[in-house]
Amino acid sequence: MDRAKDVLRKKGPKAAEAAKKAEDLARHMATFIADVAIGRIAQGTKVLAEGGRDKIFRHTFETIPEEKLLKSYPCYLSTSAGPVMGVTYLSMAKLVVIQRHQLKAVVPSTSTVKPTEKYIQVISIDNHEFWFMGFLHYESAVKNLQGAVPTPAPP
Repeated sequence: MDRAKDVLRKKGPKAAEAAKKAEDLARHMATFIADVAIGRIAQGTKVLAEGGRDKIFRHTFETIPEEKLLKSYPCYLSTSAGPVMGVTYLSMAKLVVIQRHQLKAVVPSTSTVKPTEKYIQVISIDNHEFWFMGFLHYESAVKNLQGAVPTPAPP
């Protein structure tokens, strides 16, 4: 009986702290999941109301008549203030999120701490860096984004 009391006395505060952290995480995740769901529903509603992603792309960004939207990816833009939900549009001529950027490099990466967290770093020709995450189709996004990087002309 004394041994059990000793264990509870030593481990009790750590167990209480772990329980508090678990509770905080669960509360945060519930809010986060609800926000994501509401955001995705709002995004889907906008796509339906405006006639599809191609029409949104053409109305939102300056395009030339022969420019074709190749892919669009709902994802998150990683910012210093935290992730921002949005859609990345990849056309024959550019990658656009908020404004257009011509691509210089596309670098896929994975978190060393959490291998399930995958990111795509995009570097524009004016050396702006963007980090994207939360892709539903990560491999497809990497392949298509890398395909949009112009290959340098041979010397």
